[in-house]
Amino acid sequence: MSASLAPSTSTAGKTLRPQEIEIRPQSTANGNGPLSPHSWRHVPPMSNQKHHTGSVDIDDYFVGPLDVSRHSKWPFFLRMHGSVLPKMILPLFFVAAWATAITLISEKAHKLVVSSLLLTVLGFVVGLAISFRTSSAYERYAEGRKYWSQILLVGQNLARTIWLHASEREGEEGKEDLLAKVTALNLINAFAIALKHKLRFEPGIDYDDLRGLVEYLDTFAKAAEPEIPQLKQPGKLKAAGNYLGITFTESNPRKRVKRSKKPLGNLPLEILNHLSVYVDSVISNGTLGVSLYQNQAITSVVSLNEILIGTERVLATPLPLAYSIAISQITWVYVLLLPFQLYSELRWLTIPGCVVAAYIILGIAAIGREIENPFGHDVNDLPLDAYCEELAQDLDTITAMPRQEALGVGGWMRRTGNRVFWPLSEKGWGEWMGREKGDMREVLVTKTRADLAVRRSFAAPRKSGEDEKAHLHGLQQADA
Repeated sequence: MSASLAPSTSTAGKTLRPQEIEIRPQSTANGNGPLSPHSWRHVPPMSNQKHHTGSVDIDDYFVGPLDVSRHSKWPFFLRMHGSVLPKMILPLFFVAAWATAITLISEKAHKLVVSSLLLTVLGFVVGLAISFRTSSAYERYAEGRKYWSQILLVGQNLARTIWLHASEREGEEGKEDLLAKVTALNLINAFAIALKHKLRFEPGIDYDDLRGLVEYLDTFAKAAEPEIPQLKQPGKLKAAGNYLGITFTESNPRKRVKRSKKPLGNLPLEILNHLSVYVDSVISNGTLGVSLYQNQAITSVVSLNEILIGTERVLATPLPLAYSIAISQITWVYVLLLPFQLYSELRWLTIPGCVVAAYIILGIAAIGREIENPFGHDVNDLPLDAYCEELAQDLDTITAMPRQEALGVGGWMRRTGNRVFWPLSEKGWGEWMGREKGDMREVLVTKTRADLAVRRSFAAPRKSGEDEKAHLHGLQQADA
């Protein structure tokens, strides 16, 4: 499906309304060339995104972030999408081999047994360590989500302030004002997208969702684009190693940033500079003349800068390395000592028992490592692409209402469908305009009394004073 405008809506001088847009299927979609009302939905997928079709492949399960629009009917304990099981395969095989070796030696040669007291003491320490690791990782994950929610909030407020409260002058200056407002709203969208790429260590502007929004700006990222190394697709062995969580196959995510021969600058910050210049221009030319709206616009730009710094703080402040090393070592020491402590009670069942215990302990630790950086491409990372698309759609919704119509309060309020005192009255605006002002206030009082009566109906009816006395007298006689 693609969105296309009906021919009847192209009449000159007519204001396009949402209900007048016709959505019809498009038999052919040209993926090349400039976008038009017939092809704007067919934006090519970004270079780092998988184009999901109806088929199921391995990337749908182990490469993320998770597509929030999808719904699975499988119970959680049977789901693979989002699970850390692929990264647990090699550790579990190693634990199984280790437990098998210890069990065989204990059965055939010499019993390798230690006191179960060690299991209790180490279990308490490991539990504290894993709990600390998981809670600190989820705190970073939740904080990253709060910052992106704040981007949506501040972006919507700034866009609404610019679109509705910045006036448009007459003549050619009015056209410039309209184009400048749309450009400013595009910069809000570009800020979110540029921040997404920055947090993922993706330098430059050569991305399908970003290039068209910032290519005309003079930025360090644009100047450095020819010198940035191209992103290479990993080979099959390296991709398999990444799926299995082998650390030796993981590439440095900052490699392209470090190998750039020119300064990359800070693209989100440079976009905020251009937004600040626009806000200053509308204040100077008087189109944003109300001081309250001026303060809102300036404060919104400052808030976006605070979000930029906050997300960079989350990204650049992981759990201290000493903690990560110690927690990993403590966890593996505990897992490797399990066969020595379980053999005397479980015998051959020591092998599956160790594998299950290792999956629980190492799995929780692996989840903490995965969500520690919530801005990456893991399945459980934040769906930043979906957040950017949501912001873009919200900005399109704001610009869909012309400023003149939004400020023309009398126009849309006086429509016949405006049943002012609904549900008490089905009459519309026009009918109530023919009544007296006192009648309107009387309806408001009646509506309040009706609401109070409805609220009382939710409570159980109370007994009268005589009924309560009779009930109390009956209880006293029963006790006697």
